[in-house]
Amino acid sequence: MVNSNADALGIIFPNTYDSLIPELVSERLMASIPFAGRYRMVDFILSSMVNSGIGNVSLIVRKNYHSLMDHLGSGREWDLTRKNGGLNIVPPFAQKNIKMYTGRVEALASILTFLKSQKEKYVVMADANIAVNFDFKAFMDAHIASGADVTVAYSEEELPVDAMKKNDIGTNMYYSFDIKDGRVVRLDICSKESGLQNFSMNIYIMDRELLIDQISTAYLHGYSYFERDILAPQLDKLNVQAYKYDGYLARVCDLKSYFDENMKLLDEANLDGLFARDSIYTKIRDDNPTRYIGEAKVKNIMAADGCVIEGEVENCVLFRGVRIAKGAKVKNCVLMQDTVVEEGANLEYIISDKNVTFTAGKELRGSDSFPVYVAKHQMV
Repeated sequence: MVNSNADALGIIFPNTYDSLIPELVSERLMASIPFAGRYRMVDFILSSMVNSGIGNVSLIVRKNYHSLMDHLGSGREWDLTRKNGGLNIVPPFAQKNIKMYTGRVEALASILTFLKSQKEKYVVMADANIAVNFDFKAFMDAHIASGADVTVAYSEEELPVDAMKKNDIGTNMYYSFDIKDGRVVRLDICSKESGLQNFSMNIYIMDRELLIDQISTAYLHGYSYFERDILAPQLDKLNVQAYKYDGYLARVCDLKSYFDENMKLLDEANLDGLFARDSIYTKIRDDNPTRYIGEAKVKNIMAADGCVIEGEVENCVLFRGVRIAKGAKVKNCVLMQDTVVEEGANLEYIISDKNVTFTAGKELRGSDSFPVYVAKHQMV
């Protein structure tokens, strides 16, 4: 793991876009949604920051944050257990000035005293709805070299159809850019344009003092949203540079995209794209290696540690501790931690949350366009 050497403070907003995927956030937030067999969504951004030398990271949470606190703990797995800096989780109402926020302006306004007391020159901000192995060091270097006031990371991709369907102003806003000579000259909010777009990754870097000044002014005017209320009106005043990311990116926009992005990792090229560059860290769970017992048959699966497979499994992502009994058939499924599939059960296109049990002989099928979700602790 890289030692802390970046002159930057990291801030993550774990609740952003919770409302896009209500099925999975009834008892958790976007950042703690399980992904890729043994990880949570927050692991990717947090690990990328740590790997780039950012050793002072704050997460400003809004609600349903107990699962995130349980997952992150003291930050030991990310080498963030430190006397100075390290991991800082900021819940609402922890102090009288920290309230339930709506947008980034309100969230950052609630920690202005903290921001003023820090020593890092730059602040890096990110959401947790994307799984990406991001080089924040290169991002920071590009920002410094360009002399920009703000630099934003983007990827060139089509706007997700499901995101466009759920673009309620104030809850699910997404952003795309028009770029000229590397500078953002137009910021579109909830665009309906087709074809390839410069789609924001909601990853920003700017000078800490400039951020404090901008947030203080915006908050006094009653503004809530960083992009809409600070960046968009000042594109002619602030030098906002664009940083293109060409690597692998998994973006969760709804339950269907969550299923699809997990299934894409069964392709080795995608798996390498997400994990090959730097290590992704997560909470340790001391399990045995996955065991294949008796006449077990598996084809094209991702199985985390602790699984016990006796039946037939094909094209599946299995999280830690999944048990598939003899005679069971599981195909095209995403089964989260400690799911149990009993003898003779038949599953296809299913997303099961943690600790679900499919009883003996049951048959449950979704489809490629509509995977069936089974909530946590349910017995089918």
